[in-house]
Amino acid sequence: MLSKNYLQEKLVKNQQTIGTWNIINSPVLVDVIASTAIDFIIIDAEHGSFSYETAQLLVSVCESQQVSPIMRVGEINESLILRALDIGMHGVQLPNIQTAKDAQLFVQYAKYPPVGVRGFSPYTKAGLYDVNNASKLPEIANNNSLLIVNIEDQIGLQNLDSIAKIDGIDVIFIGLFDLSKSLGIPGDISNKKVLKKLDEAIKIAHNNQKKVGSIASTLEMLEILKNKKVDYITYSVDTGVIKESYLKIIKEFKK
Repeated sequence: MLSKNYLQEKLVKNQQTIGTWNIINSPVLVDVIASTAIDFIIIDAEHGSFSYETAQLLVSVCESQQVSPIMRVGEINESLILRALDIGMHGVQLPNIQTAKDAQLFVQYAKYPPVGVRGFSPYTKAGLYDVNNASKLPEIANNNSLLIVNIEDQIGLQNLDSIAKIDGIDVIFIGLFDLSKSLGIPGDISNKKVLKKLDEAIKIAHNNQKKVGSIASTLEMLEILKNKKVDYITYSVDTGVIKESYLKIIKEFKK
């Protein structure tokens, strides 16, 4: 990607950043969210109904507001990762990374040689559709495409130190909902057991010079993550925010 990576610049400056998950397939909705001065929007191709054609349009929508688009793909798949980056995503987020081998494979698929094995074409949005960018695209893209790994269970946590040591991984994202499920307390993400695991993960990631991400679904949890110095915070999901807002309105109306 030759475009400016707004999120990466903020993370490099040690700024805490906030984003949200997008699963509603609507450029207008993404434009509305991007207009709020949010830092990033995760286009969730794991749970949302997105084609790559639509996703590429969403990249342009985000960039028009200087917001970084990130794409979550559903698995460690060379084709899915390559296509996400070719359409101009500022980063890719992968679910359920459990081992250093998983993380290394992610880097291999996402980076151009000599770092990885990513297929090459300058005739894409990432290359600004211009063969004259061919000589500079690999190095620039290798440096400015963010790679984010989700740690979602106890296996991933047990291997976190080795995962965090993999060059090319930028953000370690602790999936609190999946983690709470693996701990036998599904959905209770503010439970002391969950927060203890989060504290341990933050320490390991930061000790390995990696940024840390996690999710908040309430303003109270958002404050907890801010105080814990989480770098890459996602707040809820577009569907959840919309429904919650309208429920409050209807509840007030029916009083």
